[in-house]
Amino acid sequence: MGEKEKIPRHVAIILDGNGRWAKKRSLPRTFGHLKGCDNVEPVCKAAFNLGIKYVTMYAFSTENWKRPQDEVDELMKLLAKYMKDAMKLSVKNNMRVRIIGDKSRLSDELNSLIAKLEDISKDFTGLQLQIAVNYGGRDDIRRAFKNILISAEKEGLTYQEVIEKLSEDTISDNLDTADIPDPDLMIRTSGEQRLSNYLIWQLAYAEYFFTDTLWPDFGKKDLEEAIEFYSGRDRRFGGIKKG
Repeated sequence: MGEKEKIPRHVAIILDGNGRWAKKRSLPRTFGHLKGCDNVEPVCKAAFNLGIKYVTMYAFSTENWKRPQDEVDELMKLLAKYMKDAMKLSVKNNMRVRIIGDKSRLSDELNSLIAKLEDISKDFTGLQLQIAVNYGGRDDIRRAFKNILISAEKEGLTYQEVIEKLSEDTISDNLDTADIPDPDLMIRTSGEQRLSNYLIWQLAYAEYFFTDTLWPDFGKKDLEEAIEFYSGRDRRFGGIKKG
């Protein structure tokens, strides 16, 4: 990469194509998910070495519960395995790991592993990795408004005071990504070109990069290509370029 490349501070990634990767090799879909899981660490390492500070990955959406039950069960087992592995990986790589999404539908075992992982890595200063599990952008906003209303009731605010207090910052401060900067770049693998209900509030001003590469095959060169694309964009955030 060139020395003058602009490096995004926060990259959001939709990990798509695990099933297709397996199908191309006449393997069960679960093999694709396993291979995709194994690809998280090398991509995170590459991101950090390139100067990216935050990476947020879409692992399991609120809509993924509609998949066949046996596949959902395997994905939950895989997530539990990853949480255990990530405890060692986070220490090894000085990487902080947080899970975003509605954890209420997850098993007690998975919630316990998540809590332990987040506690172990909370003070690490390397890459900041967010993994979206049972996450949906609309649900994130719904839960944010629910939290705002609960807080308002506890404070004894009137309806008019709630209206006056409500701002974009108030909403952002109640999202799952409250203390994390909005993504600068969104990458989706496997050729699909839609957000699929991912970080729909946070991605309002991000650049979108779509690649045909399937997630298990996505590597450093693909990430560099996405950054080169991002570097060439003129980010005005609704304003007019001066000069």
